[in-house]
Amino acid sequence: MHRKKLLDLLSTYHREYPMENATTDQFIYFVSDHKDCFERSFKKGHITGSAWLVNKKGTHVLLTHHKKLNKWLQLGGHSDGNPDPQAVAFKELCEESGLRDVTPVWEQIFDLDIHLIPQRENEEEHFHYDVRFAFRVLGSEEYEVSGESHDLSWVKISSMGSVTQEISMLRMARKWLNS
Repeated sequence: MHRKKLLDLLSTYHREYPMENATTDQFIYFVSDHKDCFERSFKKGHITGSAWLVNKKGTHVLLTHHKKLNKWLQLGGHSDGNPDPQAVAFKELCEESGLRDVTPVWEQIFDLDIHLIPQRENEEEHFHYDVRFAFRVLGSEEYEVSGESHDLSWVKISSMGSVTQEISMLRMARKWLNS
């Protein structure tokens, strides 16, 4: 079953973060009930993979000023059929930042979020079931801004509230600072 690896990761996350069980339960149900959950064409919603990418010291996170959503967010994107959200997160961080010399901090899920993507001209309103993994830069921290972003910036994690009030962004900052 192509969903087993993600379901195993979700089960571990469920045990590690019991205060987030409502969200984790929704994820487990969605993945278990929809074999097409990794496909962007699945109109109800789909799995996405995101990267909480920290600098070498672990003090700053690389954020994108997302063009379509016009918000400062973590790097990430659509699975497009790939059932490995960590591999998706890595691919997206490379494409969106130009950085390649990075490593996972943990093999486990760092954070989960379900958020509504608003309707646009050629796209219906739908949900992103975002699976987030933590990565650390090993080499150069010099990034390149891709066409998907207005800008990129290394943001001090302890000052995340000065850049965004997005609940999930502040939650990830707290998790990182408490890890």
